[in-house]
Amino acid sequence: MKAVLIISMMVGVGLLTSSTVRQKFEYRAITNNAFQANEKLRYRVTWGIADAGEVLMTVRKHPYKINGRNALHVKAVGRTLGAFSLFYKVYDVYESFVDEQAMLPLKFKRDVNEGGYEIKQQYDFYHQHKVVYNKGKRVVVPENIQDMVSAFYYARLLNLENAKIGDVFKFSVFLDNTIYPLKIKYLGKETIRVRKGKFDCLKFAPLVEKGRYFKSEQDVQFWVSDDENKVPILVKAKIPVGWIKMHLVEWSGLKHELVKSTKKKG
Repeated sequence: MKAVLIISMMVGVGLLTSSTVRQKFEYRAITNNAFQANEKLRYRVTWGIADAGEVLMTVRKHPYKINGRNALHVKAVGRTLGAFSLFYKVYDVYESFVDEQAMLPLKFKRDVNEGGYEIKQQYDFYHQHKVVYNKGKRVVVPENIQDMVSAFYYARLLNLENAKIGDVFKFSVFLDNTIYPLKIKYLGKETIRVRKGKFDCLKFAPLVEKGRYFKSEQDVQFWVSDDENKVPILVKAKIPVGWIKMHLVEWSGLKHELVKSTKKKG
């Protein structure tokens, strides 16, 4: 479950930049035409043909400002289902409080319980100083750094209109006091079928580090809706004991209607 959650969040883009000239900091302004407050996405996680768990992702308007900034509260909850909970129970909660204008994390919380193994974290982001604080520990980070939840949503704001097959997008995510430089490759358009029907999608592959979780750079692939929503429809990850899939089964509060494909085979 942990690997699936990390895979589904690692799509966000925060280009690494630096400058030797000190200047007044201003938050960037990002146009958000992909999602809105009250959006809800529910995913089913399957291993083979068995339903192993689910992930619920929600967006809410945060009721008060953080560091003087308006924020969205985005939350991902992952849990095991059915018989899988009997021998390895998982209940993971990831929360990000995202600057509504800049689409950057202001605060991140992680509360993980996986088979009795627990992790509790809180990161406070100060983008004007390019630092993150975690329990008093100060970590210097690149400009426009994302956390693993905010990255999921920021990626949906990318302009992919002129993307070409083979294009690689570089990005970085902060997790466990570490900056992870990651890449995703655009693989083209594809119509896919999941339980809820057929959808026209854009296909990507994170170029993950070989040897850690996966044998091949492209053992993970994901598909997002080829529309203004850019909703992730399906994530597939190859692991030593088979394939794990995470596919969309329920949605509400989308900014635009999610339309199923009308394309015929052949």
